[in-house]
Formats: sequence, C-alpha cells, structure tokens
Amino acid sequence: MSNTTGVRLGRRTAIAVTAGAVLSTGVLAAAPAQAAPAAPPAPTVSAQGAYAIDAATGRALFGKAADTELRTGSTTKIMTALVVLSQRNVDLGRKVKIKKEYTDYVIDPKTGVQRYSSAKLILGDSMSVGDLLYGLLLPSGCDAAYALADTYGSGSTTAQRTKSFVAKMNDEARELGLTHTRFDSFDGVSNGKNHASPRDLAKLAGVALKNKTFKKVVGTKVYPDMKSYRPGGGTHAMEKWENTNTLLSTYRGAIGVKTGSGPEAKFCLVFAATRNGRTVVGTVLADTSVDERLKDAKKILDYGFAQSG
Repeated sequence: MSNTTGVRLGRRTAIAVTAGAVLSTGVLAAAPAQAAPAAPPAPTVSAQGAYAIDAATGRALFGKAADTELRTGSTTKIMTALVVLSQRNVDLGRKVKIKKEYTDYVIDPKTGVQRYSSAKLILGDSMSVGDLLYGLLLPSGCDAAYALADTYGSGSTTAQRTKSFVAKMNDEARELGLTHTRFDSFDGVSNGKNHASPRDLAKLAGVALKNKTFKKVVGTKVYPDMKSYRPGGGTHAMEKWENTNTLLSTYRGAIGVKTGSGPEAKFCLVFAATRNGRTVVGTVLADTSVDERLKDAKKILDYGFAQSG
C-alpha cells in the first residue's frame, strides 16, 4: 500500500471517528419534537347560549347550545341596520321626518311612561339616515328603528312599509343561511317572538362588520354630533348618545357590537374585538344579568384569542 493510500484511509478513519463522537454527543442529532402547548380550558358561562368565531376564517372558537333558537331582544337591530345599509346607493344624508308614530311608539299609552329604549327623537324635526343609525345602535332607539323601517319599507301606509321591511330582514337572513333565525319586528322588542341561534347571530355580526359604516357606528362610544333639523330652519339641541355596549370601554381591542334585553330575551350581547390582527366575533344569549353577559363575553374573547390562529 502506498503512502498516499495510507493518508486517505487515515483521513477517512479520523472523519468517521469524529462523526461518531459528534453523533454520540447529540450535536447533530435531530432535536426532540416539542409538544404543542395545551389548549386553555373552555370557560364556563352563565348564558343559555353562546358562540364565537374567528372572523377571518369562520372557524368556531367556542360554543354552547350553538344552534338553539333563543330570543334576541335588541340585538335584532344589527339586522335592521344591515338591511338599511344594503340598499342600493343608500344615501346616509337623506332626511327623515320624525312622525308621531315613532315618538309615541316608545311610550306606554296607558301610563305615559317610556316603555322601550329611545333615541329621544323630536316630533316634527328631521334627521339624517346616518344619524338615525347611530340612534338605532348606540342608545338602542326603538323610535329610530321605527323611522328606518318606515323609510326603507314598501307600501302606501306606515303599517305596510314596516311589515315589508321586516320581510326584507327575513329575506336577508335566508340569503345569509341563518336557518335558526326569524324576525317579526324591526327592533326585537315590540314583538318578543324574534329569535336566532348564537351561531346565526355571530355569523350575522361578522357580515355586518364588513360594512364600514356599520363598523364605525358600533365602535363609537359616544356620539354628540347628531342634528335634529327644525321644520322652520336651524336645529334642536339633543343629549349625546352613549353606547349601551360597555365592552368598548372595558376590553382591550373591543370594536362592537350590540346589546339586547327583555323579559323573554333576558340579557344578550353580540360582541367583537381585534387583537394582533385577529378578530373574534361572538354572542351570548339569555344571560342572567347585565354584568354576567359582560363577564361571559370577556371570558369567551380571552379563550378565542388564546387559541392559535
């Protein structure tokens, strides 16, 4: 054997020995696979029904009685707003005259006491559609809901127009595939039979939030800029409208959406929040109190954000 061959063999042996030593120390060995972090435990909520989704993917993040049909209360007004905003070339500056039907509607005819939530519209004045949407979704004005339904329904009388508007709400629900949803009023209050499932309402809110106007309105904490136009010129002063959804002030990243309550509906909240580019949309229905619906929404949001995207 030549000296050259001996050198080659010696190098090969050295390399083999070195490689074996390295492998034995584990430097080049594959690192052990790390187990995925355990998912957080699902929260317990007091609401009869609840649901949450990832807005971008539609993936379910939480569910409790997700397809159970429950009363919706004023969360119905999400659909009221969506139907208005879905009108072709909707004019947010259009002026709507405030009729006696709207202002009387929120007052108990026997006692004269306010019976439904009100935007405190002024009889005989006019207000823009854009401002009426704030009145609908912040103080949850049933008078504003009436005005919008009368304006965007079809027919020769107020009764016909509001009835056709409710039909449009149900048509929209069918188009969105909300199979556990039925509306029989424009506000969810005057007729307590309005119902939806938690899954349906979360899906509806996700669709509505894609509308820039809707998203802006429901994300507003206080609105002092409404104009109530007098018949003879000028405007009446009005109290600022404050959003009934206190989640906006108490949960980081909250962007909406709508509260609801009533004898049959109990306490409801449709909610949404965005953190680190992710948006979680959800709902709690038939909760036990205003405080509990807020706590449940926060629990569900925390749980949704804790899950991987």
